[in-house]
This record gives sequence, C-alpha cells and structure tokens, in this order.
Amino acid sequence: MKPVIVAEKPSQAKAYADAFKVKKQEGFFDVQPCEIFPLGAFITWGIGHLVELRDPKSHDAKWAKWSLQTLPILPAQFQYQIAKGKAKQFAVIKKLIHETDTVINACDVDREGSNIFYSIFDYTHAKNKTIKRLWINSLEIDEVRKGFLQLQDNRKDLLMYKEAKARQISDWLVGMNGSRLYTMLIQQKGIREVFSIGRVQSPTVYLIYQRKLEIERFVPEPFFELEGNFSAQHGSYKGKAKGKLKLRQEAEEILRNHQIAGTLPGTINQLKTEDKKIPSPKLHALSTIQATANRRWKYSPAKVLETMQKLYEKKLVSYPRTDTQFITPNEFAYLENQVESYQQLIQEPFEVASRRPSKRYVDSSKVQEHYAIIPTKKIPTARVLNGLSPEERNLYEEVLRTTLAMFHSDYLYQETTVKTDVNGLAFFSSGKTEIDKGWKGLFLTDKDPKASKEPALPKLSLHEQVKSKVSIKEGETSPPKPYTEGQLIAMMKTCGKFVEDAVETEILKEVEGLGTEATRSGIIETIKRHGYIEVKRNIVSVTEKGCVLCEAIEGNLLASPAMTAKWEAYLKKIGTGTGSSELFLGSIAKFLNQLIQEVPTHIQTKTFHMTTEKVITKKEVVPCPTCHKGTIMTRKNFYGCSAYKEGCKQTFPAVFLKKRLSAKHIEDLCTKGKTELINGFTSKAGKRFNAKLLFENAQLKLDFL
Repeated sequence: MKPVIVAEKPSQAKAYADAFKVKKQEGFFDVQPCEIFPLGAFITWGIGHLVELRDPKSHDAKWAKWSLQTLPILPAQFQYQIAKGKAKQFAVIKKLIHETDTVINACDVDREGSNIFYSIFDYTHAKNKTIKRLWINSLEIDEVRKGFLQLQDNRKDLLMYKEAKARQISDWLVGMNGSRLYTMLIQQKGIREVFSIGRVQSPTVYLIYQRKLEIERFVPEPFFELEGNFSAQHGSYKGKAKGKLKLRQEAEEILRNHQIAGTLPGTINQLKTEDKKIPSPKLHALSTIQATANRRWKYSPAKVLETMQKLYEKKLVSYPRTDTQFITPNEFAYLENQVESYQQLIQEPFEVASRRPSKRYVDSSKVQEHYAIIPTKKIPTARVLNGLSPEERNLYEEVLRTTLAMFHSDYLYQETTVKTDVNGLAFFSSGKTEIDKGWKGLFLTDKDPKASKEPALPKLSLHEQVKSKVSIKEGETSPPKPYTEGQLIAMMKTCGKFVEDAVETEILKEVEGLGTEATRSGIIETIKRHGYIEVKRNIVSVTEKGCVLCEAIEGNLLASPAMTAKWEAYLKKIGTGTGSSELFLGSIAKFLNQLIQEVPTHIQTKTFHMTTEKVITKKEVVPCPTCHKGTIMTRKNFYGCSAYKEGCKQTFPAVFLKKRLSAKHIEDLCTKGKTELINGFTSKAGKRFNAKLLFENAQLKLDFL
C-alpha cells in the first residue's frame, strides 16, 4: 500500500511534493514510484488545527448560558469537532488514511505539530496503522528526501502529543472557567466588558502592569557628582570622582576638604591601556531575532515569526520556531563549505578567521528538536532576492550576517583608563580605541548606523601635569522605562526575577518563563486583541481594561508566573514520560474549584473604575462632597455633580496639568480630601513633577510634601 504523508498545511505539503515527481489531485499529491517510495505515496495536508475542542455548550447544555451557578466547567470526557469550513479536507485525509497501512506524521517537528497530527488521526478512528515521524529542520529538496529515508518511530512523537494535549486542555479549562468567573463578577461591579483569562496571558498582562506601577510610583531623587575638566598637552578630557552623593552639601564639603576651587594643577598618576576583544554574537533563536528586528526595524514579534515562516517555506532559512542558539557539526560543515557564496549574497567579502567549529556556536548537546536559525544550503539568485519583500530581505540578511560573523575575526579595541589626582582627590576617565572592526564590519550598513562611541581620550603620559577645573554636576534618578514590544519576549522568558520564591524562580528559569518560543508572539497578539495592552510607536502600555483585569487578579496565582512555572515543569515531565496527564488535569480541576470559591469574596472588596464610557454602565463615582445631595458623575471631559440643575456647580477636571485624573483620584479627593502621590504632572514651563492633590474649599491644590 502507498503510505500517506500528512503535512500541517498546504504550503508544507507543496514543499514535500517539490522533492518528488507528483500528480496534483483534489486535496492531495500523488507521488510517483521512486527509490524512496517504490509504490509511490500520497501527500495530504491539514489546515492548521483542523480538529479542535468543542465549546462548553456542546459538552453539556447547562453551560450554554454564562452563570456562576454552573461553574466549574469540567467535562467528564472532552469532545472534538472538525473546525468550521474544513470538513472537505478532513474527508480527504480520512479516506486516504483508512485505505493505507502506514501513515507518516510530517507536520512541524514540535509539540504543536504532534498535537495537530494526532488530533486529526484520532478523529478518523483509524485502527492498526503503522505511524512514522518525519524529523527535519529544512524544507530543501535534499533535506526532505534525506528525512524520508531516515523516518523515525513515533515513540517520542506520542509523548510530545500527550504534553501538547494536556497543555491544550488545561488552557481550555482555565480560559472557559476563569473568563466566565471574572467577567460576571466584574460586571456585577458595573463594568460591562468581557474579560478573557488565560494560563499564560493573564500573568503576562500583570507583569506589564507591574512595570506601569513601578513607573507611576517612582519618585526621582537628586544626586550630585564631582566632575573634572582637564587640559593636557595634546587635548582635553573629562573625569569623575567615584560615588554619587545625595546632598550638594556633601559634594561641597569634599571640595573644601581637598581645597579645590577654581583652576588647579592635576597629575595623571595612573594610565593603563589594555587590549580587549569581543567575539561575534551567538546564532539566532526565534526570540533573539524577534528582539533584534524589533530594535532595528520596529517589527512586532508576530510579524517576525510570520516573515521567518515565509523564508522557511521558501527554503532560505532553517526551522524558525527554535529556542536554541547552537548547531551541530553537520550544519557547520555545509556552512563552512559555502561561506564564500554567502559572502557574495551580501557583498561583504572577508578572510575567514577560522574554519574550525567553536563550542560557542557548535554543540550537539544543546540541540534537541531543532538547531539555531541559519541559512540553508540554497544560494538564492539575484532574482529570488529581489523578489523578497523588504521585511523578508532584512530578516534573511540578518540571519546571513549573524551566521557569517561566526567565521569572522573578533572585534578588537584598546581600552584606556586614567586616574587624575587633584589635591588628593581621584578622578577617573576611560576611552576606547578601535583596532579592528572584525565581525562588526558585517553590521555597519546604512540600515544599521554606528552606535555612539565613548569620547576619545587625547594622547596622555603617566605623571603628566594637567590643568583642572572641578564642578558639581546635579543629576536625577530615572524611572524604569516602559517595555517595547520586542522586550516583551525577553520579559516573558526571564520573568523568574519577578518571583520571590527561590524554588519557583529556578523552575521558571528551567522552563524559560512564560509560554514557549513558538507561542510568545501569539500571546502578545492575543492580549492586544483583548484590549489589555496598546502598542504605540513600539511602546507598550496597559489599557484601562488591562488595569481592571490586573486589579481583579492581584494576589491570585493567575497574576503570578509561579503558577505557570509549576504547570510548565509538570508538562515537561509528561513530555518525557515521567508525568501523568490525568494527575496534571486533576490538579487543574482543584485549582479551578479553589478559584471559584475564593474569587467572589476577593472581587467584592474591589472598586473598579474605567473612564471609557462605552464600557462602563455605572458612571457614578462618589457622593458629591459639596452639596451632599448629588453624585459626582463621569462626563466626557470632566467629572461633575448630578445635581447641577439644582444649583451644585462642583466639577473636577479630567486632565489637570496635563495628567489625566482617574475616577479613583476623584473618589480619594471627595472622601479623603487628598490623593496618593501622582506622577507625571507638567508645569507651564514644561517640567515634569510629582505631587499629591488636595481638595480644599471646593478647589484643587498641589501638595509637594
């Protein structure tokens, strides 16, 4: 019988078909007999998640209506269905599978690919079939043919499927129960919105919210430094005394103690020059190329993944959903053999520094399912390169340059450190002198301007006498910066630093934080789609809806990466055959039951505010403190008393000194007479400052204490 090859999607099936002589049929390719398939074969395809979990009401009619009384949603047996509009292709796959004795899983070599294949296969109810696994990292013709000659059994594949299925079901359970629970409870507080809850998306939003709070609560503090301006024989330079001082008086006292005033002689009593080098960067994993592309071209992580997938399907780069930055000796061998051809593609010829593999890049022990993202053996023609979109060209060249850097020389420079003595007070200076650009020369293009350099030092001599003028420089501590969209990927990977428990931190480090390399960009798109975050000019901010969500889940495991850490650790055990799906899903059920018991009381103590009128039904903020009859209401551009027709003129601005006032601020003013410290007011002179607001004699006043 002809074996049936199941690809994940049509483009992947077409790439496999390119490796053989085929006849195109409706829903599949008919591979003609050849050395690899003496009887021929059939290549068919899914359309992503062709088979999916049914919604709650399809499991039980009582779950059709959202109700707190029908929670938790815990089906005794999970039911699946063919995704809408995909029944025709499923019928083709089912017929082919039932008519063969061997099925080859040729979906993506990852957990999701295994999940897609077995979900389809199980839904066909086929029995007594031999299942093989295609395990490749490139869609080039010779790699595809080689992969089909070296098919693996499905033991590892089945474990990956069990892990992926457990993850899929747990996400479904948390989403279905958590979303209904929080939405209905928050709606009881007056906010008419649907709040999507997710095992990974919720802690991700909360981490972004935490950064928002850090910025808002940050109180800048002044500091003072002693800076020396020095005139030497061959030029001038600057230096600083060690330490930042909190008070100007401390700086002035140091100057008095050393009798430093006006222009004084100084002596260079330490001059040290060291040769230093920087090796080329590591090869790209998906997360590193997402971060690089966001920094250089402001591409979103989702855009990068989409573009890298296109380059993969065009057979120009290796599998993009990889989490490693290493390759094996096999990949190094073909890269080394073609290094001059790759140089010609970017017109950057250089003398290869080493043709021997380095452990910095080549280490088989650190390669599991996939190796790092590298160019394939295929050398594209000028026509192919010109046919790439600007995004594809940029990312392909980034992969090329990073790979070529592995064969280039180190970046070499000299670092000079200087200590200048002025009446016994030491000032320190440093400077760099470039010796050889090395691999950095590959990246100094018009699209990637040179980074700013440290000011160069003039030619100096040990014990040289210089003229000095010392001054006190005042600075101010800066708040943390909001995340860029590219930094979200790194934040999700390294979120262990936000967890206080040492054991949980280690688990997060082991499982590499929230989500997986393949899913993080999708999670970011999901929380954008749900309206929890906004991205403007590449800067990420939490929306009012996102703040409400975070206030609601605060103090709960849903807000902490720790929960995901423990779950991910156990999911990995399922993937290695040392964990049980039944035990894992049982723990999820216990968690949900506890959530349903505890959250209503927690939400009851909360007060939520949203100024966006379309999502708030209860616009009353607080009883009016002036007339004591009306209620302060949320208006379009201000807050005002509902009894204005009866003569109450009490209003509050929605924006005060260029800072938007929230309903919580107004509530505090009316009930307490003052707010907490508010960050980000702007004076008429344009200077930003922080202060509390006071409400006295029906007027707003600033309190700087």
